[in-house]
Amino acid sequence: MKKYILCACILISAALGGHILVSGAFAEVLTIAAASDLNFAIKEVIAKFEAANSTKVKLSLGSSGNFYAQLQNGAPFDLYFSADIGYPKKLEEAGLTVQGTLYRYAVGRIVFWVPTGSKVDVQQGPEALRDPGIKKIAIANPKHAPYGRAAVSAMNYFKVYETVKGKLVLAENISQAAQFVESGASDFGIIALSLALAPTMKAAGRYWEVPVEAHPALEQGAVILKHSKNQEVAKQFLEFMKGSEGQEIMKRYGFTLPS
Repeated sequence: MKKYILCACILISAALGGHILVSGAFAEVLTIAAASDLNFAIKEVIAKFEAANSTKVKLSLGSSGNFYAQLQNGAPFDLYFSADIGYPKKLEEAGLTVQGTLYRYAVGRIVFWVPTGSKVDVQQGPEALRDPGIKKIAIANPKHAPYGRAAVSAMNYFKVYETVKGKLVLAENISQAAQFVESGASDFGIIALSLALAPTMKAAGRYWEVPVEAHPALEQGAVILKHSKNQEVAKQFLEFMKGSEGQEIMKRYGFTLPS
């Protein structure tokens, strides 16, 4: 009997076209693909948005490049938040987005990060990378992660890349790179400032902000996908992000906001 009830629920959910029934009222389900540097910031934005609207948000975090490849092949997301605005621009050029929705939501920063117990003086900046005690340096994979590309650019800028490239440990995304160094699997990390400012990371380590001139600007962009069946709700979420509550959260996590 339970099996038949479960099947009936699945069929009803499918018939409702992606809507769910909550406390007797229909609620939209908004699906978001977001760069993992937004891990903590966007979760706070989502919590406030859900509290103010009859909308459930389903969040997927990962590397911007991997999401870009998936979206080219029709991945079922309503909104895409990329750490590199170039990816949503390419989707727009390919006719895969809702025209006029491309939004430059922030500029990101990178930091050098070490655990609290580390003997490495991270405040030495690029010279800290030369510390003989460092055996592994975690960064996001530059092939598909904008923060990984920024890390490589910064190391080249400081002329230390050739010295340390054999110590690099490539993570799938910037959030995983942070996990590598926080857990002790790596001795040193080049991670997003937004992750370093999260309460758990802030309590577990210390960091040095990489100057903005050391790498190309991490201009981050969002866009609504053309195949989305929840375009109006997606627009509401973007407007919420642009509003005072969303902007306050982004600023608190170290993002430079669009003028």
